[in-house]
Parts: sequence; structure tokens; C-alpha cells
Amino acid sequence: MELKVHDDHGVTVVMVSGEVDAGNSAQLGEELDRLLTEGRWRLVIDLGQVGFMDSSGLATLVRYYKRARSISGDIRLAALQPPVRRVFQLTRLDRVFDLHPDVARAVQRFANL
Repeated sequence: MELKVHDDHGVTVVMVSGEVDAGNSAQLGEELDRLLTEGRWRLVIDLGQVGFMDSSGLATLVRYYKRARSISGDIRLAALQPPVRRVFQLTRLDRVFDLHPDVARAVQRFANL
């Protein structure tokens, strides 16, 4: 898994590529923890280059989603590939997370609040 972080109109975008699984979900958690600690509370996680995510990846996203919400922040997910979107649907996490077809729309949604 590889992570790249950049700013887009005051929103922090975390681009994830590769698989998110038990072997590397802690790395994603550490990055999200660092960003939230720095005060970056508006996060978009770009999953467009993620073809597989297991339960540990989901648990990491849920943990940091709850943390962001507890400090009046939010985490939005963008560009989920069909296999990953299916996992979110099967676990009903598509009803918890704000899912967007692309990063631009997720970032724009923050501006529309």
C-alpha cells in the first residue's frame, strides 16, 4: 500500500493505492492519526487505486471516522472500485460513510456545508 497526501481547497486528500489489509492497515491508521492530530479534520480518502480491502482496513476507517466526527471533522470516501464498494455495501458501511464517485465531488461537498 502507498499513501500520498495533498491539500485541495482546504481539504486534505489521502490517495491510497494497493491493497488495504491486516498487513498494512496500521500504516493507514498512523497517517490518519497524524493528520487529525495536526488539525486536518476535513479528509477525503481516495480509494480509486484500491482493489481490495479486508476487515482490518474497514475497522481502521471506522475508527478514524468516529474520531474525526468526535472533533467536528469528517472523513469522506471517493472513487471506490466495485470490489471495495461491494464490501462497504455488504457491511452496510455505505450507510455510514459519505461515498462519492470522485475526489472532486467529495471535496466540493465540504464546500457546500
